[in-house]
Amino acid sequence: MFKKILIANRGEIALRIIRACKELNIETVAVYSEPDTDSLHVHFADEAVCIGPAPSHLSYLNIPHLISAAEITNSEAIHPGYGFLAESSHFAEICESCGIKFIGPDPLVITKMGDKSFAKDSMKSAGVPVIPGSEGVVKDIETALKIAHDIGFPVIIKASAGGGGRGMRVVRNAGELSNAFNAAGSEAESAFKNSNLYIERFFENPRHIEIQLLGDNFGNVISLGERECSIQRKHQKLIEESPSPAVTQEIRNAMNAAAIKGAMGVNYNSAGTIEFLMDDTGHFYFMEMNTRIQVEHPVSEFVFGVDLIKEQIKIAAGEKLDIRMKNYKLRGHAIECRINAEDPGKDFRPSPGKITSFHVPGGLGVRVDTHAYDQYVIPPYYDSLVAKVITHGKDREEAIVRMIRALDEFIIEGVSTTIPLHKKILNDKAFRKAEFNTKFLENFDFNFEGGK
Repeated sequence: MFKKILIANRGEIALRIIRACKELNIETVAVYSEPDTDSLHVHFADEAVCIGPAPSHLSYLNIPHLISAAEITNSEAIHPGYGFLAESSHFAEICESCGIKFIGPDPLVITKMGDKSFAKDSMKSAGVPVIPGSEGVVKDIETALKIAHDIGFPVIIKASAGGGGRGMRVVRNAGELSNAFNAAGSEAESAFKNSNLYIERFFENPRHIEIQLLGDNFGNVISLGERECSIQRKHQKLIEESPSPAVTQEIRNAMNAAAIKGAMGVNYNSAGTIEFLMDDTGHFYFMEMNTRIQVEHPVSEFVFGVDLIKEQIKIAAGEKLDIRMKNYKLRGHAIECRINAEDPGKDFRPSPGKITSFHVPGGLGVRVDTHAYDQYVIPPYYDSLVAKVITHGKDREEAIVRMIRALDEFIIEGVSTTIPLHKKILNDKAFRKAEFNTKFLENFDFNFEGGK
């Protein structure tokens, strides 16, 4: 096992990794930018190294600074968390070349699964259902038009190296395709320095379901069930839950089997997630694979009783998976709400600044992952996530009621937050009946006062 790990991230995920390391008796090194000097992950790590000023490219994305911090602290491994460099095969390769273990899958796997068209081909070869679409990258508008006619409109154009909704356009007829293709390519080039595009059939009202996986270096891959991630805005998830209220046991078995088959097909060796779109008939199709820990991993931890970060570290250290985990049964229901420093009533305008009052909820079945505290200053330079509230109950209704109670207890003053929006969603009749899909928030009423 490792003796010391550097955490190449910030905020709640850095603190989450520190906690897992402490339970494994591993020393930790926090890195931080100048504005993050007073962040909790800096205080709770065994050591801390300032790696630069506020801009990410000068600090958290500065690979030479990160490697130097690891070397001067004699860190044996680097955990990238999520975001920043978590899915950078280049960073993983540099870590390995410097004799530092990257806690994640092999760089080649990151490269393969980071290219959406290559990932789709890999899954198709492994026998995983894939969305009908182009075979690889689409080079020109004429080819795009032929493919669109073959698979039928509407279609969606996606950036091959994309994510977060960038480089993505829905096309409902042939007349829209040319402008959409050019716009998506330009956006992809700007965002990812890669203008490659591919085309898929567009499903009007799908659900977004993902499967949590663990794979080791000995060919073992297990699934820890599905998460429902359909409550999202502009392809950014707001609420996640496990299990999905729309997935039957028959679909669950098929989806888990497909995800395991796909991961084994690429020799996956870390924590990872395969994401599916599911239509209203229960048919599901591979969408993408995230080669890292997910923001929403705590809901899976609640219902399966497994610490995913600890398992991820053990795998990186060369340990075999405890294959008994594949026989773990779902225990109740869990929901996660992402609390962001944003004002939903003003088009989710970021709300950085000083927190003047902060009270975290507690009680049976409530977990809060946060790096914030009273008088903490939320910097304007990074992701607006302040906290994740996760609740667990014997069933979905108890988890929802417990979440509403927890959000009522959660006091954050001085900045606007998404707490009021979450409470409104949780009290919505359609949500309570699980009658929703990825379009749920498109016509949702956001006209209410900002957060606490």
